[in-house]
Amino acid sequence: MEILELIDESDREEAIPILKQLWTDRKRGEIRTWTAEDDYHLFGASEDSTLLGVAGVRIDDFLHHQRHAWLYDFVVDEPRRGEGIGRALLEHVESWAVKQDCESVALASPLDNRAVHEYYESQDFEKWGYVIETDL
Repeated sequence: MEILELIDESDREEAIPILKQLWTDRKRGEIRTWTAEDDYHLFGASEDSTLLGVAGVRIDDFLHHQRHAWLYDFVVDEPRRGEGIGRALLEHVESWAVKQDCESVALASPLDNRAVHEYYESQDFEKWGYVIETDL
């Protein structure tokens, strides 16, 4: 398996069907827009030229006022889940974040998605708070 940053528009376009597994309510154009932003980094895990999963991150400092990599998008193609692809992607993101002088990798997930919480905890992520928001 190979993990590379998806920089070209055609590579990012290939990631949209996998991202749609996470963002089922979003249109392709919306996904295309945010994955093309300059500060958004999209990494793809592939095998034999087939994209298996993606991780989309940005560097920020809004948590604890410390530099961190915020994991916005993380999804493995459904038929390939459970094969270690997610772990490999997370390890890649963590290594990349260290090279960017980040102190952590962080994310938000739906409050009621216990399976996702258990997965991240099994990958040494720790719950420490809540994301609280209001619609405008």
